[in-house]
Amino acid sequence: MNINVLPGFQELLPKEQIAFNRLKRTIEDIYELYGFRPIETPVLERAEVLLTKGGGETDKQIYQFEKGDTKLAMRFDLTVPLARYVAKNQNELVFPFKRYAIDRVYRGEKPQAGRFREFYQCDIDVIGRDTLDLSYDAEIPSIIASIFSSLELDFTIKINNRKILNGLFESLDIKDSVSVLRTLDSIEKVGEKKTKEELKDIGLDEKQIEEIFNFYKLNTKTNEGILTSLKALEISSDIFKKGVEELEFVLQEVETLGIGESVKIDLTVARGLDYYTGTVYETILNKYPEIGSVCGGGRYDDLAGYYTNQKFPGVGISIGLTRLFDQLKNKGEINLEDDTPTVMLVLPLTEDRKLCLELADTLRENFIPTEVAPVGNMKKALNYANKLNIPYVIFIGEDEIKENKYTIKNMITGEQKSVAQEDILEAF
Repeated sequence: MNINVLPGFQELLPKEQIAFNRLKRTIEDIYELYGFRPIETPVLERAEVLLTKGGGETDKQIYQFEKGDTKLAMRFDLTVPLARYVAKNQNELVFPFKRYAIDRVYRGEKPQAGRFREFYQCDIDVIGRDTLDLSYDAEIPSIIASIFSSLELDFTIKINNRKILNGLFESLDIKDSVSVLRTLDSIEKVGEKKTKEELKDIGLDEKQIEEIFNFYKLNTKTNEGILTSLKALEISSDIFKKGVEELEFVLQEVETLGIGESVKIDLTVARGLDYYTGTVYETILNKYPEIGSVCGGGRYDDLAGYYTNQKFPGVGISIGLTRLFDQLKNKGEINLEDDTPTVMLVLPLTEDRKLCLELADTLRENFIPTEVAPVGNMKKALNYANKLNIPYVIFIGEDEIKENKYTIKNMITGEQKSVAQEDILEAF
């Protein structure tokens, strides 16, 4: 029997899982700090729900099967289930609806470095009913900055607005803007030469391609310089002007929030997905640009259009947690020193375990992770503590019971001391 994990699925050792959970909790805590509320949606959905758009690579990657007469599918992201959730619960939800979801999703794509078939996504979205204030677009970079600052990582949040790009294409008489955006979205991966070739294949002429790349040269300027240059361009498109206006507003808010130096306008950021209609974001780690975007998202006009006539605009981001953890671990950026959450091992030296169990209860009530060893071989228990790097062992024998004291050993320094029962919480 082959007991190896299936390709594209991740299985961690305890010390890795502890580090992974710590990373997940950091993101979750910051989401809640900004007022986002948790939801969970089922892993399985009716296939018709997940396949509403139909066609494309997504259909090929979705895990599908039948149970009786029902066609089922495993969710491939957390956005489509959110759309169904909002449409279904719209009369019970309070809008703007700020939700976060941290859960597994499944995609049957070819496994490779940094790509998995089962992986965690950490999503936040703010959903409005009919309208959604632009101030939420400015809050998103603040959340991203809080997360990556907490992880002590050097980062840049790249920001753009799809209206600017759509207005540019309109002025250049480019009809298939979606295909162009998808092509431009991969410019950093494939390079300028390959991108130009792909744009030609789509049907753009030399002049149109030249105008696009001249436009992108504005990226060499500061944020203020880019905004000034955009306003000076002789582009009459109302969509373009609206995009510049929105981008300027978001950047002003970002400056007020004190994270302006971490946010950079990047006119190449397009986010290939069709439904983004305004602000778009991508985050890179400055020390590891080869990893690519570690957090992305943007503004969309209509989340749940496939399920309801009610309009639900929104803005959100997603962090691929499994990929981020895997990449940071490979770069040595993840602390893998904790073998166990246990801080204290209580070691009974007599058959009477009453005092040991009472002490363990007291420690746990004070949020100190504690284990109680079985009565028996002290050497074996100490070896257990050493292997798991448990920092403290408390010995409770006849003398300790008689004198109402505990003997505490610091397993790191080897120091051992006797402490009165009432002073135990201040002893380490």
